Amino acid sequence: MRRIAVLNQKGGVGKTTTTVNLAAALAADGKRTLVLDLDPQAHATLHLGLLPGRSGPSLYEVLTQGMPLAEVRKTVAPNLTICGGHIDLAAADFELSGTVGREVILRDALDAEGEEYDYVLMDCPPSLGVLTLNALCAAREVLIPLQAHFLALHGLSKLLETVNLVSKRINRDLKVAGVVLCLYDSGTRLGGEVIEDLDKYFDGKRSAPAPWADARVFKTRIRRNIRLAECPSFGQSIFQYAPTSRGAEDYASLAAEIEGKTAALAWDKPAAADPVATVEERDDASAA
Repeated sequence: MRRIAVLNQKGGVGKTTTTVNLAAALAADGKRTLVLDLDPQAHATLHLGLLPGRSGPSLYEVLTQGMPLAEVRKTVAPNLTICGGHIDLAAADFELSGTVGREVILRDALDAEGEEYDYVLMDCPPSLGVLTLNALCAAREVLIPLQAHFLALHGLSKLLETVNLVSKRINRDLKVAGVVLCLYDSGTRLGGEVIEDLDKYFDGKRSAPAPWADARVFKTRIRRNIRLAECPSFGQSIFQYAPTSRGAEDYASLAAEIEGKTAALAWDKPAAADPVATVEERDDASAA
């Protein structure tokens, strides 16, 4: 079982979109996949068609009441299961403040889980509190979605420091798998410069005894695509909503890289025949 925390303390960089659609791509490839929605906003839960608070208990009950994951999980598609989030998770920091071992509650729940999964993907909140700490203690890999802007790079070192601290003190198996570029626009020079900076940064850390020593910048870039923005409102992954879109191509390619296959590099091909998406993406780019 590969346990992957999808993490960035900056909001709006594509964490939930990546968690949900990467999980859907892996499930479509026959991999039994579990999504854990640790964000109080519960956007991954909504994205997969469930209503927080109306679809049964959530990870809040797992973390604060010791409820087994088996009583929380819901199957939403073939090979795809989710343990949903809820706004009550926002109170977890306070409610668990006096609990001994609060940072390993999720790890213990996963270890006790009776079902076997090929992948567990954890959608983390944009903060470094107890929810994120639980994800880092339960995970073995960290996937960092990042927008190709210099400001998005600013907090990367702080995030890596946190991963390093957890790796040293609690979870020695924790490693940074790499960075995936989201909301990518191949037509700008800035995107290329950010990728070059990231490559140089990680190349300079190869010999360091740190959890990011083997990290990489994934070849697949998740391009700007209006279909990715639309599909959550329908409670569907990109593969259900627009299976021929650029977004579906990109996440299928990322899943192939995660699985160790050769990425299709769809983002580097000529534009696909998706005229509505193409026009709106051009508008997005001109407005940015």
